[in-house]
Amino acid sequence: MVNVTDILNARILIVDDQEVNVRLLEKMLSSAGYHAVSSTMDPATVCDLYRQHRYDLILLDLQMPGMDGFQVMEGLQTIEKGSYVPILVITAQPDHKLRALESGAKDFISKPFDLVEIKTRIHNILEVRLLYKQSENYNKELEKTVQKRTKELLRANLQLTQEIMERTKAEKSLQGTYAEIKQLKDRLQAENIYLQQEVARQDNFGQIIGHSSALTQVFLKVEQVAPMNATVLLYGETGTGKGVVARTIHSLSSSKDRPMITVNCASLPTNLIESELFGREKGAFTGADTRQIGRFELADNGTIFLDEIGEMPLELQSKLLRVIQDGEFERLGSPRTIKVTVRIIAASNRNLEEEIRKGRFREDLFYRLNVFPITMPPLRQRKEDIPLLVNHFVAKFNKKIGKKIATVSKETLNSLQEYHWPGNVRELESVIERAIITSQGSALQILDRFDTFHKSGESAENEIKALAEIEHDHILQALRKTGWRIEGANGAALLLNLNPSTLRFRMQKHGIIRQ
Repeated sequence: MVNVTDILNARILIVDDQEVNVRLLEKMLSSAGYHAVSSTMDPATVCDLYRQHRYDLILLDLQMPGMDGFQVMEGLQTIEKGSYVPILVITAQPDHKLRALESGAKDFISKPFDLVEIKTRIHNILEVRLLYKQSENYNKELEKTVQKRTKELLRANLQLTQEIMERTKAEKSLQGTYAEIKQLKDRLQAENIYLQQEVARQDNFGQIIGHSSALTQVFLKVEQVAPMNATVLLYGETGTGKGVVARTIHSLSSSKDRPMITVNCASLPTNLIESELFGREKGAFTGADTRQIGRFELADNGTIFLDEIGEMPLELQSKLLRVIQDGEFERLGSPRTIKVTVRIIAASNRNLEEEIRKGRFREDLFYRLNVFPITMPPLRQRKEDIPLLVNHFVAKFNKKIGKKIATVSKETLNSLQEYHWPGNVRELESVIERAIITSQGSALQILDRFDTFHKSGESAENEIKALAEIEHDHILQALRKTGWRIEGANGAALLLNLNPSTLRFRMQKHGIIRQ
């Protein structure tokens, strides 16, 4: 068996063209007790280094200039044909994982790093690698023993019985080692299959469900603008899927390999939003105990999604305008100018032109953001998509809750399509989740009372007014019950099954202030 000392003395090579990644992995391995760790930022030297040192594990980044990780793996396979080459690849690309496993990698590490996961995977692979080496050593020792005993048999037949017993003992030991190797190999193969299945069945998260003409127009605009580096402004009511469209645009863009940083301008406290966006130096203000990198800096060469942009304080809008125009800003408490290249996607459920007239939004910022506007249709304007959405949410919550709802009656669908859905898709999702929980049997039962159905002979204006009054009282009751706490486990947003930013918007809409 392999002991902990053997594993910690294993020879490890880190291959990554990013010095920060190399230093992070070296520090992590050193703190974990590994003694023989080396690194290179030049992938072309890996094969020569492996010939010299025969590393027990290679941590290999897949995306490197000049020579990528797949080319390095091909070179290593020519050195160790048919042998066990211990490669643990590092990648941020989901589509690279399956290809890497098929190319001979034993496992992979996803970026950004989860240090606990990395340590576990490294320990497991090294254990298997050292067992293989131990097996090879056992074979060599066995061959030496056989040769020695054969010579001794020529000199003395009296030692024949003793030699046979020793060989049998060695063979039994080897068989035990092979059994352990097979067990570990089977486990690794099972994990490999599982990982391949996980990669293969990753769904297209981020796509909006529906085929209505209103959505078709949205899809067309997304396809047009996604490959460009143009600024996009998403309009639409709360719950219409603006965040989903933003993620889709990013995933189809040239910067899809870089992160998309999301900022909800409505949820950030006014006194902290500047440091959150642009960062701060230690001591920049009271309570700034550490240096903080801002969201724009994190999004460099990627995308930043500014949700609820209409909620941004007027005094910060000029700084945002400067970033859009010049791509530069300063951290709070620092005179140094930072340059970034960031694609901006903004979203608002407010009429920004009306906000400009009221003096709450800068006109020049609006024109910078409104390069390519996309308006998300409310659910009441695409009611033909409701059956598809219902089926999607039923399948989703069946799996989540463990129910087996199989049918949705025509009457139920008609009722859902008659409702005007002020909360849009997000409200529909909440209704279906509640219905899955409360339904008995295999048919979906909607127990919610929609008093705002449009009935013949009734005034839609009166219905909407009644809904506003009901919503006002309902929100006020929840706030009083939670002691006017909005967010968190004991907050009114969770009690009302709303996003905190949505609850704040509705409080503002109804003129609800803390009493």
